[in-house]
Amino acid sequence: MAALVVCVRCAMKPLLPVVQSWDLEARRWVRALRRSPVKVVFPSGEVVEQKRAPGKQPRKTASEASPQEQRHKQPLHMFRSQTPSTWEEAGLHYDKAFPGDRRLRSVMTIVKSRSFRERQGKILLEGRRLIADALQAGAVPKVFFFSRLEYIKELPADKLKGVSLIKVKFEDIKDWSDLVAPQGIMGIFARPDCVKMTYPKTQLHHSLPLLLICDNLRDPGNLGTILRSAAGAGCSKVLLTKGCVDAWEPKVLRAGMGAHFQVPIINNLEWESVPNYLPPDTRVYVADNCGLYAQAQMSNKASDHGWVCDRRFLKFHKYEEEEEEEDKDLETRASKGWLPELEVQSYDLDWTEAPAAVVVGGETHGVSLESLQLAESTGGKRLLIPVVPGVDSLNSAMAASILLFEGKRQLRVRANT
Repeated sequence: MAALVVCVRCAMKPLLPVVQSWDLEARRWVRALRRSPVKVVFPSGEVVEQKRAPGKQPRKTASEASPQEQRHKQPLHMFRSQTPSTWEEAGLHYDKAFPGDRRLRSVMTIVKSRSFRERQGKILLEGRRLIADALQAGAVPKVFFFSRLEYIKELPADKLKGVSLIKVKFEDIKDWSDLVAPQGIMGIFARPDCVKMTYPKTQLHHSLPLLLICDNLRDPGNLGTILRSAAGAGCSKVLLTKGCVDAWEPKVLRAGMGAHFQVPIINNLEWESVPNYLPPDTRVYVADNCGLYAQAQMSNKASDHGWVCDRRFLKFHKYEEEEEEEDKDLETRASKGWLPELEVQSYDLDWTEAPAAVVVGGETHGVSLESLQLAESTGGKRLLIPVVPGVDSLNSAMAASILLFEGKRQLRVRANT
């Protein structure tokens, strides 16, 4: 039996190579038929040229093909690379941030440190609309951080020359941003100078002889809203005295909604220099609906009309909160001439016969003594907004908006008559 198995194995060995060689030859012939050769060369040396089907034309080489045909046959990735190459030909290049990039640290430093912003002369803007408004007004960009290339391409190319463009991950921008829904682009700009800025023509056309002076405003949201109201009313200028929150703080910029680039803003002024920024013959009015001294000048029925006094607004300071002793014996101090003598009038009576400047104080500290002295020296008055008795004073931003738009109404009525 064993001998029979060995004989069968010996008989099968020569057959295996024959089967394998036949299979290879068959595959080779199939491959050759699929290729459809142009010429066939036989072993005898005979050459037979194959005829093409009537509908088929010989292929053109790459050099013979027309530019239009070459463009249609280019792969898709060639089209994607054309836009960046054109963008780079305009002199614009961008870098990708790497982990631990030092350039990224400057973002948070600018956001958190007012002293750094003032010392380095830089501010941080976030959002496509705010950045576009800044570029249109002539603000000088230094660095842009963006998560998608199309965000940068939306901006004017001529404004981006010489600017560092850095692509970062959206997660990084999300960590830096204070917004609930970050827009994926942030820019570091040189601190704008109102003298060199180009404000919208429509804003300049509707500008009024009306100024706003912010005194001791500490809340970023209030200041941003006030700047927005000033731009909407057509104020010609906004002055911020020392002690106010930085106008270029991110929260103020966000609340301002682009007002920083529609109305000139002069920041961090000493009261001694404020008159230098006022037009000639300007009268300064103080938005102050409090004070025993002011209430004493009203009629005996002042409380019936809503001119209510809140003792916490009787603190007159320069820039820091003083002790409670400052509130004692205010009536005695007023009688001795400690407070400037200012006439009190309702806000809706005419007070815009001459160029006017309105002083708005902070909710915590109120107006400063210097503002009352300036109003007295220019022949100004106190402007009171009546409220229902028992109701606390109005929000600073609301009071400023009421006075500015009332001033605009009075100027419009005077212009029509």
